[in-house]
Amino acid sequence: MSTFGSAFRVTTYGESHCKSVGCIIDGVPPGLALTEADIQVQLTRRRPGQSKLTTPRNELDQVTIQSGCELGYTLGTPICLTVPNQDHRPHDYSETDLYPRPSHADYTYMQKYGIKASSGGGRSSARETIGRVAAGAVAEKYLAEVHGVEIVAFVTGVGAIQVADADLQALLATVTREIVDATDVRCPDARAAPAMHEEIVRCSAEKNSTGGIVTCVIRNAPAGLGEPCFDKLEARLAHAMMSIPATKGFEIGSGFAGTCMRGSEHNDAFEADGLGGLRTRSNHSGGVQGGISNGQDIYFRVAFKPPATISQDQATATYAGEGGVLAARGRHDPCVVPRAVPIVEAMAALVIMDTVLQQNARTATRQLLRPVPDDLKAIKPF
Repeated sequence: MSTFGSAFRVTTYGESHCKSVGCIIDGVPPGLALTEADIQVQLTRRRPGQSKLTTPRNELDQVTIQSGCELGYTLGTPICLTVPNQDHRPHDYSETDLYPRPSHADYTYMQKYGIKASSGGGRSSARETIGRVAAGAVAEKYLAEVHGVEIVAFVTGVGAIQVADADLQALLATVTREIVDATDVRCPDARAAPAMHEEIVRCSAEKNSTGGIVTCVIRNAPAGLGEPCFDKLEARLAHAMMSIPATKGFEIGSGFAGTCMRGSEHNDAFEADGLGGLRTRSNHSGGVQGGISNGQDIYFRVAFKPPATISQDQATATYAGEGGVLAARGRHDPCVVPRAVPIVEAMAALVIMDTVLQQNARTATRQLLRPVPDDLKAIKPF
């Protein structure tokens, strides 16, 4: 489906080469100061044509708020955001009428619907993520103002080039978007970034592509987010991240590396936080325990495959099963991770916003009840 979330619900629309793309957001609290400028920042970070590492498609991705706001404030009614497609060239994809592109969605869309968009990837195109990024910017505005939430994603892998684990742990505590955007590859590690840049340039020159990894940290997320048992916070985050085009893997906290540790190493022991509560001495859990946020930083990694559309001739088959050679045209990223950074941030914001509104509703309804007698309270927060 094209709708994500429940309390904060986002429906995206549009294809790669239609007239416009965008979204409708339902559940935005009334009274939030909001203008196009608040949303444009993230759309500009996502837009194509911003460096020689990305697709040369030249889209300004200028957003317009069509509804749900007056005089710079949200009304609490559905917000419609639109972005026009201006530099679209549908004729660049005529060969895909005969050949499904290897590892793209052409064949599966045809199997599912019996019809597909005649140009580009349709709904499987990264152009669809514009609506996600726009909605995520609205969610981030609320989360930052009300809870001080910070969400920062950054590139930690391109092909076989990886940020060292020791450097990654330091970055999780200190990295900012300004530091991330200081390089066109969006890797804040001074040693790895130049090699990543050269690897993407090399792939582009070879008319090839490569994959990569985006790491994301969420700071100041309130404790108590996430719903047992099937909507655990890490499950919601995994759902959100794996819905992004080209994703192939997700891990949170220690992830797969945690399988090599003993429980005595992996357990995050508690200590007093000096504010009347608790914090953990380590954070192998990635800020989530029992599917619920514990107030520590939430961090995770998302793996992206090499973009499927490359400009090399590929021996494949037509829809009719006849062998042939596909010579793909069009304009495509040799590596998606530099532009995936704001998309990962947006999907993280949508998950946190949705779970915050759910938890706020639970807390508000609980506070309307008579207090629980002291002798029945199991834990202090009651």
